[in-house]
Parts: sequence; structure tokens; C-alpha cells
Amino acid sequence: MTSLPMSTVTAESSGTWTLGDLPVRRIGLGAMRLPQTGTALVADAVPRDRGQAITVLRRAVDLGVNHIDTADFYFSPLRSANELINSALGGPYPGDLVIATKVGPRRATDGTWTTAATPEELRGQVEENLRQLGRDHLDLVYLRVMRPGPVSEHFGALAELREKGLIRHLGLSNIRPQHLDEARRIAPVVSVQNPYGLGLNPAQGELVARCGELGIAFVPFYAIAGAAGEQGAVDGEIPEVAATARALDATPAQVRLAWSLAQGPHLLAIPGTGDPEHLAANVAAGALRLTERELRTLDDAHRGRAARAG
Repeated sequence: MTSLPMSTVTAESSGTWTLGDLPVRRIGLGAMRLPQTGTALVADAVPRDRGQAITVLRRAVDLGVNHIDTADFYFSPLRSANELINSALGGPYPGDLVIATKVGPRRATDGTWTTAATPEELRGQVEENLRQLGRDHLDLVYLRVMRPGPVSEHFGALAELREKGLIRHLGLSNIRPQHLDEARRIAPVVSVQNPYGLGLNPAQGELVARCGELGIAFVPFYAIAGAAGEQGAVDGEIPEVAATARALDATPAQVRLAWSLAQGPHLLAIPGTGDPEHLAANVAAGALRLTERELRTLDDAHRGRAARAG
């Protein structure tokens, strides 16, 4: 690939996918880091500068991003991702903007994690997301699965809210394959969001493929961080990733995003950042096209790294 100035590349270069009936560009934005400077949701997270967060959100839309992933439990002591999104983009929101949110986990106002929501409590979480975002319905709501057991009661509660018009489409997050089968017997599933990245969870490839066969989007989190998970990008990059990045005049993060998108047209990336320069670099990764040889090299590294870690 011939390197392009990041300022000239928009999210359109990544292609599009339709979530139910909502077309989105395949490079989106994860909102978890907007309220804070750290990479983990902890009670003592350092709040991010509000102006910087607002700038990132508006710049993302300027760069063609029309898929933002958030949750009402994305907050720091002073900032809420949903409130930032509403302030930056609401009144009115861009007509093509798709906002996805998640319910299930719960955090107290002091930032500590509490027990997961019961099926009866999910409506309150949906309504809280509606209030914070300033919307009369939610485009896409994921049930974030917190335990290995059945999901039918929780997903059924969300399906009822979908029937009432509070939710347009439903998704699943942090699931096992059987959860997808169970949920699809209740209501359509348009998207699955699971931890997956180069060097992380190679067995997840079976679920990635199955989602593609079913026409369901697969949205990996930790696509950039890989096995580092919540630690975010760390020193000691996989040598094959670093070498590919040097050859393409790209960053390792861009190579990781390009590899994720290459796993199928239904792969949607939602890299999170609160930094305008990182945002532009992430969006530019949508224009990066890996050759078959580069993909084979990275695929081998993916399987080998994950096998050693496991």
C-alpha cells in the first residue's frame, strides 16, 4: 500500500455493512475511553479533558464515522460517555449516525461494579441510556452476558422492549456460541461483540465465520490491544506485526485493524480513543489493504502467539 496522509482518508474507505436496516461504515468509534484517560473502567479513573472528548466525537463524524459504541456504565468521576455523545452530536444527531449501547453490567455512582442486572432491571438500563443520549429509541442494544448460563430471560426482556419500539435492533456481547443459538430463537440478532484480535482468541474464528454465514456483524473488542486486553497497546509488539507495519509505512495498530477487517466483510472495528491523532490514524487503517502473503504471515503469527499464550 502507498501510504496516504491521514487527513485525506475517511471512514468510507473501510466499506460498509448493514446492521439490520442501518448501513454503517466498517470503521467506527468505541466510546469507553472518552470519559477517562486510562484503559480500564475503575472507580478512580482520571477524567479526560471534556473539550478533547467533544473534539474527538465531532472529528469522528467529520471523518465519516457513523457507528459509535457506548454504554451507560462508561463513566469516570466527572465524565459520562453518553452525556459527551449527546452534547457533541445531539440536537439533532446526524441522520445516518448509529449509536450502539450495552446493558447487563451495573456500576454504582462511585464507579464500583455491582451485581449484573436482572431481566426486570434491564428496562431501567435501557431507559437510562435513552435519557443520557437524549433519544426516543436506541438503534442497537447489546445484551452483555456476564455468566455462562442461559440468556433467554434477559434477551427475552430486551426483545419485549424492541416490540414496544424502545429498541430498533438487538445484539449480544461476550458470548459463547450456544448463546447465539438461544437468542436467535427469541428475536433477530444483528451483531455479536466479543474479545478478538491478532494473537487473541483464535478459536473465536469459528464464531466469526458463523456470524458471516448468518449475515450477522461481528464486532471485536481488543482488536488493537490483542492479548493485552484492558492494558491497551503495550510494548513488545508481535514481530510479524511490527515488520508488516514498517513495510507499509503504517503503525502496528493500523495493521491490527486492517487484519481484523480482512477476516470478513461483516467485521466492524470500533477502536476506542480520546486522542484526535489516534482517531485519524484508526480511521486511515480502513484504507489499508493487506496482500495474501501479508495475511498468511499475520494469520500464522495469530495462531502461534495465541497458542503460546494459552
